[in-house]
Amino acid sequence: MIAGVSSWSARLSGESLIRLLALLLALGLLVVGLLFPLAAMLVKSVQDRAGDFVGLANFVRYVQTPALAGSIVNSLTIALTSTAIVVGLAFLCAYGITRTCMPGKRLFRMLAVLPILAPSLLPAISLVYLFGNQGWFREVLMGESIYGPIGIVMGLCFWIFPHALMILTTALANSDARLYEAAEALGTPKWRSFLTITLPGARYGLISCAFVAFTLAITDFGIPKIIGGQFSVLATDVYRQVVGQQNFQMGAVVSVILLAPALLSFVVDRWIQRRQVAQLSARAVPWQPSPSPLRDWTFAAICYGVGAIILTVIGTAIYASLVQFWPYDLSLTFKHYAFEALAGGGWTAWFNSLTLAFSVATIGTLVIFFNAWLIEKSDGYRALRQGLHFLAMLPMAVPGMVLGLAYIFFFNQADNPLNWIYGTLIILVLNTLVHFYTVCHLTSVTALKQLDPEFEAVGASLKVPFWTTFRRVTLPVSLPAVLDISVYLFVNAMTTVSAVVFLYTSDTRLASVAVMHLDEAGYFASAAAMAVLIFFTSLTVKLAHAAISHLLLTRAQRWRQAS
Repeated sequence: MIAGVSSWSARLSGESLIRLLALLLALGLLVVGLLFPLAAMLVKSVQDRAGDFVGLANFVRYVQTPALAGSIVNSLTIALTSTAIVVGLAFLCAYGITRTCMPGKRLFRMLAVLPILAPSLLPAISLVYLFGNQGWFREVLMGESIYGPIGIVMGLCFWIFPHALMILTTALANSDARLYEAAEALGTPKWRSFLTITLPGARYGLISCAFVAFTLAITDFGIPKIIGGQFSVLATDVYRQVVGQQNFQMGAVVSVILLAPALLSFVVDRWIQRRQVAQLSARAVPWQPSPSPLRDWTFAAICYGVGAIILTVIGTAIYASLVQFWPYDLSLTFKHYAFEALAGGGWTAWFNSLTLAFSVATIGTLVIFFNAWLIEKSDGYRALRQGLHFLAMLPMAVPGMVLGLAYIFFFNQADNPLNWIYGTLIILVLNTLVHFYTVCHLTSVTALKQLDPEFEAVGASLKVPFWTTFRRVTLPVSLPAVLDISVYLFVNAMTTVSAVVFLYTSDTRLASVAVMHLDEAGYFASAAAMAVLIFFTSLTVKLAHAAISHLLLTRAQRWRQAS
């Protein structure tokens, strides 16, 4: 018996050691993939071209250069304007979805998610076809050019809208009917109930939505690159300094400046979320909207109008990729999909993107979910688990372009033992995985919190190794969340531009980057065709994900449907 207890104790210590090693590996991934590159970028920003320390001289020179310093004002103006428009419009649509009986809610929600499936370059290209010098609606701008702040704001609003809508729909979905019943019994007007009940209940969602929209707007690269013209913003300044002038030190300076507002937004958003309190108590009565024809059809008109704009932008890109020569010869052709004879990498770039997307979806899903499981379901090593959770939250605050440039400074050093991955698909996989780590981590943690800790306790009491419990219980039960993570990583790997624009080579050029190069080379219709190809690839995978999830929930996990 003593021998049995000794064996069990030894096995427990062995499992504990494996957990410790797994935590250290997870920490190492984020330290190498995030902290070290950012540290290398900060070092580069205070050096001259010879590598000598110059302190803040580079920052002073940047601020004293009017053309460069003006980009800060331009970026803030664009970001604030886009945020105000998107948050207001998304709130109206979210209100229509959650607080009215408008018809066609499910259809609109499907339409609203479509911009996520396309690279941010697609709306920029479509806006050129619609409002450019040869556009059908150029007169609507009353002599103003689409190339500049107007086009950037329009493109950003299209691209950011789905993100804002999802946050505000969640914020408005939960409300206590008793509050509205009490207000009605007291004779409170509807507008006053809205100001005193609805808005306060959704204030944290509104603030979080505003910070997310601001961060996405100020850090996006694709839209200002295509449609910005001579209007400079911070994201295009980084690209111009690094690619155009090979001035990596000044590129690092702009990256640090670009990192500051994104990091500030992240910190404030985290602080506000910690102050958030539950809106629903155990005795709460879910609020259900009652029909009101005038209100319902008013919000339906708003939502359908937004849906029509989304379809118009995407449809324009599709149509432009299929006509001979816009707007003079509108006969249909597939010649613009013959990419091989053009700049940009051709079909090879698309296959590279598929390889990247499948690799990130497969490896990233397993790594991120397992790391989240180590944080949530492990005993002991509290400091390590808290450190891993903190590092897992940081990537959300780092713009993709900043992370990509930081990878150059870190992995391109000759004395770095990981230098061999520079210029390969591996560095693109690592960069993309780290860039989109946070959302997947939060999804995993949310799913794992719903599992009773008794699963692990029972497994331990039966002397079952923890990896067996993870493989046979935790992972199968959490499959819906795992599938959501995988499709999220796949779509973002297909559509991202800023995170990989500095890291590809001639052998690893991606489809999203090919769109930019085709546009730069003057092959506008082919650029639209490549963007459309990315969109339909993401859409196909999203539909396959929906079908698999439905099959999983109705058959493989029939217990979820049991009443």
